[in-house]
Amino acid sequence: MSDDIRRNMALFPIGIVMKLTDLTARQIRYYEQNDLIKPARTEGKQRLFSFNDVDRLLEIKALIEKGLNIAGIKQVLQMHEPVQEQTKVTAESESKRKEMTDKELRQLLKQQIMYRNAARPGEDALIRGELSRFFH
Repeated sequence: MSDDIRRNMALFPIGIVMKLTDLTARQIRYYEQNDLIKPARTEGKQRLFSFNDVDRLLEIKALIEKGLNIAGIKQVLQMHEPVQEQTKVTAESESKRKEMTDKELRQLLKQQIMYRNAARPGEDALIRGELSRFFH
């Protein structure tokens, strides 16, 4: 499975994303309403987030902390990534998500962070710093 597909697999429920990003459920839903993120939905309408969604939320959080408003964030994100592919729930990703324990999910997340840091050193130092507290 390619890294792009793996990074876009819907794995994380909103509770885990809240812990990873230190954002509230309301903030996450607000960013979704403003089309800044596009999490997948299960048949039961539960939001599921991918690694890409978590990265995007951390980037949004950093931009908010720098003083940008939603309109400014949209412009910045469009300059970096013109089109964000929506996270998808596939039969394969849904079955894998249900089989994974929290420990396995954390391990997969840690691998993705380390891979990204090796591929693009220094680019996502904020994300590494934000998520490093999750693994101690």
